[in-house]
Amino acid sequence: MSEILFDEVPSLDLADFTSGDAERRAQFVKQLGDAYQNIGFIALRNHGLSDDLTAKLYAATQKFFALPDEVKQKYENPALAGQRGYVGKGKEKAKGFNTGDLKEFYHVGQDKNVIPDNDPIKQEYPDNIFPKEVAEFEEVTLEAYKRLEAAGKEVLRAIAIHLGLDENYFDDKVKYGNSILRPIHYFPIENPDSVPADAVRAAEHGDINLITLLMGASADGLQVLRRDGQWIPITALPEQVVVNVGDMMARLTNNKLKSTIHRVVNPPRELMHTSRFSIPFFMHPRSEMDLTCLESCIDDKNPKAYPDATAGEYLNERLVELGLKKA
Repeated sequence: MSEILFDEVPSLDLADFTSGDAERRAQFVKQLGDAYQNIGFIALRNHGLSDDLTAKLYAATQKFFALPDEVKQKYENPALAGQRGYVGKGKEKAKGFNTGDLKEFYHVGQDKNVIPDNDPIKQEYPDNIFPKEVAEFEEVTLEAYKRLEAAGKEVLRAIAIHLGLDENYFDDKVKYGNSILRPIHYFPIENPDSVPADAVRAAEHGDINLITLLMGASADGLQVLRRDGQWIPITALPEQVVVNVGDMMARLTNNKLKSTIHRVVNPPRELMHTSRFSIPFFMHPRSEMDLTCLESCIDDKNPKAYPDATAGEYLNERLVELGLKKA
């Protein structure tokens, strides 16, 4: 396939894939495959999140992060390695970086109430933690989680078709998967000279998971590293979510699908005192999913690039690298 250098993220409509129209579905799969083999990002319409839910989710998120630090810290449990509840300012650092990112965030995971008791995965997940001070937080985050998970399953079906797999290849692997909804607050810096010179909102990194669905952020700053070494800004219209490939998908496909490096840069100095909010949904499989490179993605030109690992083993390795878990 010829190299394509995108100047912006391709925009796709999920309704084309779910329409039942064979031609529209095939075109969606082709456009998705072209984007994921080159830039690793798309912007997606008709993803199932309503404007009303999105507004309520951002309102609840901003209400929580406006609470005093000592109140927010009540919802932080270091024993959970940041997998549920609040994670404080500067606690997470990108792989290969020593300075913490200029952000704080909150993790909402799989709702254990929907998992059957006879599924052993139920025992793997900690209970969600919800702030008492923001009563609506639980309802809106769990609803957004459900809708983004449903959209993610459709994108994974399109990816499976593109890879020549059965359309439902990923279905059982992500059923009650270890996905995370992460409301993020890139907090204001009143005195830019007070933070380390190399401190940024989010240092360059690849996501850990299969795919990420990112709701439009409240301010600019997201950039993706194109294959020619150029950083290009990622912007999505209000009705779109940005969907990118994560490292687990790159491992599975032996880098056929690109987990593109991205970052969130600091605003101009005069705007450092402003907040930025962002809400990604990190779509993870069940811990037992085998990430061994697909045989169909290995050939003489592309020898196997990764050792065999399960999703759970790889996640654990990355949480240590991010500073959220001790080795």
